[in-house]
Amino acid sequence: MTLPTIGAALPVSALETYRDWILEAQRDVEIQSVHFPEVLDGDWQPLVDEARRLLDGHTGRLGIHGPFIGLHVASPDPAIQQAVARRMQQALDVCEALGATQMVIHSPFTAWDHNNFRNFRGSRERIFEATHATLDTVVNRAGNQGVTLVLENILDVDPDERQRLVESFGSEAFKLSVDTGHAHIAHTCTGAEPVDYFIQSAGNMLGHVHLQDTDGFADRHWALGEGKIRWQAVFRALSEIESKPHIVLELMDKGGIPASMAYLDGLGLAQ
Repeated sequence: MTLPTIGAALPVSALETYRDWILEAQRDVEIQSVHFPEVLDGDWQPLVDEARRLLDGHTGRLGIHGPFIGLHVASPDPAIQQAVARRMQQALDVCEALGATQMVIHSPFTAWDHNNFRNFRGSRERIFEATHATLDTVVNRAGNQGVTLVLENILDVDPDERQRLVESFGSEAFKLSVDTGHAHIAHTCTGAEPVDYFIQSAGNMLGHVHLQDTDGFADRHWALGEGKIRWQAVFRALSEIESKPHIVLELMDKGGIPASMAYLDGLGLAQ
């Protein structure tokens, strides 16, 4: 069995440090420098030019982390919907200039939502309606542009809710993302299923994975092996799907990439 090849989510400033490691196996890369409001409203072209220079010769898959700061894709307020959609369109402009074919965006679901769907009747449907009002044109453009949006679990308790939301768009340009740390925090703090179940739930709709370890209390983004996630179970679940998602390390300290790779190699889980 061929082991999965692991990539990394990196700011442009870290690409030079990991350039050789990326190119040696043509690893997936996720650029983390363009989701900030000041970047999207400013002149981001030099940043894109620098990324393209540093990734010259890269033939692996390239994505970006889309905007999320202060944004909610299921706001019921039409003015907020327009503002969020504008940010997403700006990020798709960056994708076009960069040559990126994937963009990570954040799920709207929270533990409060999960616990109150029956308490506030129609609230699930309102989340779906508001998300469509915000993202319909964005998903349509992404598809025409050759970009796949992937919806990342943040505060989600039930991974099936996120899957049903993505399926409701009926677009090949919208898939699922699983962040292992976020899933483990939800498992620990809100009784959600364990991380490998999040992977299993996504199945072949899984387009992207953030690998990070955590103690289950805070969003640590630790190097793999430093927290409590059962990585054998996670990679066993990944081996059972056929969609070949981008699998990238998303660490707070990018210096933890070598240790994370050594940890996975030691377990015989990835390369």
